[in-house]
Amino acid sequence: MISENLKQVKQRIIEAAKRAGRNPLDIRLLAVTKEQNDVIVAEGVRAGMNLLGENKIQEARDKIESLGRNGLEWHFIGHLQKNKVKFVFGLFDLIHSVDSLPLAEAIHKKGQKVGCCMPILLQVNISGEKSKLGIEPLELLKEIHKFAKLEGVKISGLMTIPPFDSNAENSRSYFTRLRELRDTCSNLNIPRINLDELSMGMSNDYEIAIEEGATLVRVGTGLFGSRSSIKKMPLVE
Repeated sequence: MISENLKQVKQRIIEAAKRAGRNPLDIRLLAVTKEQNDVIVAEGVRAGMNLLGENKIQEARDKIESLGRNGLEWHFIGHLQKNKVKFVFGLFDLIHSVDSLPLAEAIHKKGQKVGCCMPILLQVNISGEKSKLGIEPLELLKEIHKFAKLEGVKISGLMTIPPFDSNAENSRSYFTRLRELRDTCSNLNIPRINLDELSMGMSNDYEIAIEEGATLVRVGTGLFGSRSSIKKMPLVE
């Protein structure tokens, strides 16, 4: 089932890219493996998934120990607390969810300490929802030069999560606004700011996101079906 789901999702990515006049190779599929057990994730890897997304550090650590890193790229997609920053180094290749300047500064400081420049995406609250984390668009425009000074991080793009809507078309305007914000920021020509990546779109709306410029789409249910339960483990150093 997972292999067939992957084929279908990849085909839909190709078709969405073609509708937008884009090269399908410019879009990467991030398989959201959070709350899926190792057996299911291993099946996905055998089917050809090589970008894996997790939202809990300990769960990711357990899976990496079980599945290894060879040929796999692990992305962190959950809310990251500043006191947990030390755990992401050595585990993740990209953090999608840097939702504030103080968090970016904490990652920068740890990166400087361990001699690692951590690739990150800046999470933008493009919808303005009070319940959502993320940097407000106007705030990003005002403070993006401050992010550029943080040598312990590599600013690689933007991420957003629009309000959930059963009608995927209703997500389009939010994706458009993130792309336009990226373009505005890029036109400022600030050194060390590279916003090539747009992480947007999930199982219900990734095709719309691709049509609006997504380079990374985060798909979980569309690949694995409903999430299985796994034992929650405490975070340990």
